[in-house]
Amino acid sequence: MDESGFSLIPPTRRTWARRGEPPIIRHPFSWPKLSAISGVTRDGRLYLHLVRGSIKSNEVLRFLAALLRHIRRRVIVLWDNAGIHRSQMVKDWLRAHPRLWVEYLPPYACELNADEGVWEHLKGAPLGNYCATDEGDLERRVRYCVHRLQRRKAVIRGFFQRTPLARV
Repeated sequence: MDESGFSLIPPTRRTWARRGEPPIIRHPFSWPKLSAISGVTRDGRLYLHLVRGSIKSNEVLRFLAALLRHIRRRVIVLWDNAGIHRSQMVKDWLRAHPRLWVEYLPPYACELNADEGVWEHLKGAPLGNYCATDEGDLERRVRYCVHRLQRRKAVIRGFFQRTPLARV
């Protein structure tokens, strides 16, 4: 699992243009934020929860509860040591839900987190250079891109293959 954010300022990517005519990206220079928390499974499933604003502990708990509703077996969560993951509210909730087991990744070890591949993928081709007009437009576009990615299980499994944990 991991969190990331999207804003109305588009992630810029390289593109083709005629010599002497550089591409211009026009966007409203504002900073409304759309945050996302997601989780991927080894068998190629992607779960995502979008929030306007920042993700706080209660949003993490909503996501974990939804995850337990969708996955009936024991769930092992690998995530970083972000403050919202270590809050007292989250610790108490985890104690009450023994079917969920949490392992914390070492600090600054994003190469171990398969979910980082989701953000790299989404902010690359599907959302790169996309100029949303407002938060609603951005949310629709992110949901559309995530829905397309959810149908590509081999790509999601590939996010695990790029981590050293795939050999464990």
